[in-house]
Amino acid sequence: MSQRPRVLVVDDEENLSFLITSALRLSDYETRSAANGAEALEEADRFAPDVVVLDVNLPDLDGFELLTRLRNSGCRAPILFVTARHDTADRVRGLTIGGDDYITKPFALEELVARVQVALRRTGAGTTSSRLVVADLELDLDSHRVWRGGQEALLSPTEFNLLRYLMTNAGRVVSRAQILDTVWQYDFNGDSTIIESFISNLRRKVDSGEPKLIHTVRGVGYSVRES
Repeated sequence: MSQRPRVLVVDDEENLSFLITSALRLSDYETRSAANGAEALEEADRFAPDVVVLDVNLPDLDGFELLTRLRNSGCRAPILFVTARHDTADRVRGLTIGGDDYITKPFALEELVARVQVALRRTGAGTTSSRLVVADLELDLDSHRVWRGGQEALLSPTEFNLLRYLMTNAGRVVSRAQILDTVWQYDFNGDSTIIESFISNLRRKVDSGEPKLIHTVRGVGYSVRES
């Protein structure tokens, strides 16, 4: 499997940072996050991102200054500014000092993911694999097909998206709130018990044999892992 493209998300709004990183992970990107400029510089050095999603308004320095510091430290990844500033002067400044794109809040997560994909295509950095694999469970992102032990399982679109999110975060525990935010979108106002119903469907369709891969972590959420 080819290496997943790496995206560093720099934003001090915790909820927005979570939503962006969740949407990127669901699209099979490896992500890290930072809440301020100092953390961003450290993460950029350790993580070597292929793209940086950068908020202009940070608590310790603005995104424009951080871009200059990133470039001076050797980071050549495309920079996608995300900001609540709508002034043309800010947009022009961001693009002329070396930013690659500029998106204003509020925005659709799908648009941001699409712009990250465009930035990657321009640079030729990292390509996503179309297939997620955990043990003998396989999910193909392009064809929207799933197999367990070589036998195809027929899933509804929501079941597929739920399994994709769990497999994208294989080995991690994801909470019910995170699942609702990402699979049912953050403006979903329903009861979280809907998740139990879909988890039950997935267990019946792809996890009835051994080894069990879909695990419940009581009081927290769910995890896909081999043991």
